[in-house]
Amino acid sequence: MGHGTNRVEDMASPNNGIATARETIVEIHSVCLPPKKTTFQKLKKRFADVFFPDDPLERFRNQTWRNKVILGLQSLFPIFTWGSQYDLKLFRSDVVSGLTIASLAIPQGISYAKLANLPPIVGLYSSFVPPLIYSVLGSSKHLAVGPVSIASLVMGSMLSESVSPTQDPILYLKLAFTSTFFAGFFQASLGLLRLGFLIDFLSKPTLVGFTAGAAVIVSLQQLKGLLGIVHFTGKMQFIPVMSSVFNNRSEWSWETILMGLGFLIILLTTRHISMRKPKLFWISAASPLASVVISTLLVFLIRNKTHAISFIGHLPKGLNPPSSNMLYFSGTHLALAIKTGIITGILSLTEGIAVGRTFASLKNYQVNGNKEMMAIGFMNMVGSCTSCYVTTGSFSRSAVNYNAGAKTAVSNIVLASTVLVTLLFLMPLFYYTPNLILAAIILTAVIGLIDYQAAYKLWKVDKFDFFTCMCAFFGVLLVSVPLGLAIAVVVSVIKILLHVTRPNTLEFGNIQGTQIYQSLKRYREASRVHGFLILAVESPIYFANSTYLQERILRWTREEETRIKENNGGTLKCIVLDMTAVSSIDTSGIEAVFELRRRLEKQSLQLVLVNPVGSVMEKLHKSKIIESLGLSGLYLTVGEAVADLSSTWKAHGQP
Repeated sequence: MGHGTNRVEDMASPNNGIATARETIVEIHSVCLPPKKTTFQKLKKRFADVFFPDDPLERFRNQTWRNKVILGLQSLFPIFTWGSQYDLKLFRSDVVSGLTIASLAIPQGISYAKLANLPPIVGLYSSFVPPLIYSVLGSSKHLAVGPVSIASLVMGSMLSESVSPTQDPILYLKLAFTSTFFAGFFQASLGLLRLGFLIDFLSKPTLVGFTAGAAVIVSLQQLKGLLGIVHFTGKMQFIPVMSSVFNNRSEWSWETILMGLGFLIILLTTRHISMRKPKLFWISAASPLASVVISTLLVFLIRNKTHAISFIGHLPKGLNPPSSNMLYFSGTHLALAIKTGIITGILSLTEGIAVGRTFASLKNYQVNGNKEMMAIGFMNMVGSCTSCYVTTGSFSRSAVNYNAGAKTAVSNIVLASTVLVTLLFLMPLFYYTPNLILAAIILTAVIGLIDYQAAYKLWKVDKFDFFTCMCAFFGVLLVSVPLGLAIAVVVSVIKILLHVTRPNTLEFGNIQGTQIYQSLKRYREASRVHGFLILAVESPIYFANSTYLQERILRWTREEETRIKENNGGTLKCIVLDMTAVSSIDTSGIEAVFELRRRLEKQSLQLVLVNPVGSVMEKLHKSKIIESLGLSGLYLTVGEAVADLSSTWKAHGQP
């Protein structure tokens, strides 16, 4: 295609919906090929773009070997980045925040372990070792690490479907530790291989629905502790849980109900106060531990007068015992452990990274996603060998950590130190801690996971996303926790496939007095151009959508010819295809363009391509399609295409 000046027609004023023309001079620009690159260079660039978008090696360039070693240590162990500037002022802030989150983490750790059908002591073990590992490897300053409700629920529901935690507690414990190992291995592998984009398949709508459904199930499960029911269902679906509640009315204990509701109201009230006035965060942070202390004293004082209130009982003192010998790498339940590990690993990883990035954005610093995956992964792998189950960054504890003024990850070390003191010296004090207070703590924590405002926003913005959210919610509520998540992921994948296989195509028109071409549906001032059908494709052209696009463009052509015939508006001469939004094309797409050109030629219609991007242009050139289109078949802008072709037709005496 040439580069120079031609006498063409400028679309100035509409006439019955068709733009008319007046003469002017328009410069026609050529469409250039991208710079030549070898196959290796292309693969190298593509590989870097996919797996290294942040260019992690940039900081190592032009550095001495000594600096490279220091930078390498800082990259692997973020503690070396801020450790050299650490001072007493920062330490004071971290001590206060660490002690504050410990007051929340200790009762939550015990409660969440029971949610996973594990011994309560495992929850405390999981609040000791993982925070120490994360403080060295993690890049977030505010992430408070420990057990979380969703991962605990998923692990408990998945493992208990095959192994009873009461009838075979040793095997159940082995599977829990093994699942934690595989969760950590999966998480660390994603970070090392830089495959973090895989967790993006858990979209925001999926997580909103799944989390809300899981929160409802968790809440209903706590009715066992709040009502004092002894024989309660182990199932996690809404109907079996509610049936168990009402079928066991004879086991309801009025003492348990009265005390449980009292503490639940206190916990909810303190949570509400802290939400309304963030400066009073310490009230909700201290209320769980204060409730545990008060309820334990009450049960101790009335222990001889009533036996209706159940309590935890004996908890062993001492540090985490090693559990590497309990990892289950062979046997009939290995597949269950791997599946549970992968699902809990994905969920905990998604939550941990999301929480870390949330608080990093508030303080204007960067959290490296791949480093976080490796940190959380190694933390869980080490945890599985030290009697811990799946842990990650908790939103509630991290919010308390942030509001308490945490400056660095040392707050996690203070948390772990406080848990250490508890494990060594304070365990006998939890003997009379009632199960009802653990249920109340869990219930208070998970209520905040039901984000009805996010669901309402999904409904207003994107109905399909809202449908995905509801699939996750009702799937978890009525089917099962893992299947509910799977249903939502499948719906999300279907949405992606619909976008890929059925991409959007638009008809463009000229905005009067300009060289701008935009959608006729969006812009009322845009009008059709006589003799042209201007279309835009808003997606890559792949094997999955090439046939659909070909048929859709031909349908556009038939509809335009029918419209012209009905309005006596002349003849259709040219189909202009704006490829600005076509980011890539494969061989099937190129064949579709060839076939489209051939079929249009049979109808005496010309096909013109506009502004293909570099990689698309290169493939079109190599496939010889540019030669078949001719000099007047490729333009840089729609305006230049319309102007040049209109002047050519006028020069040949065509109307």
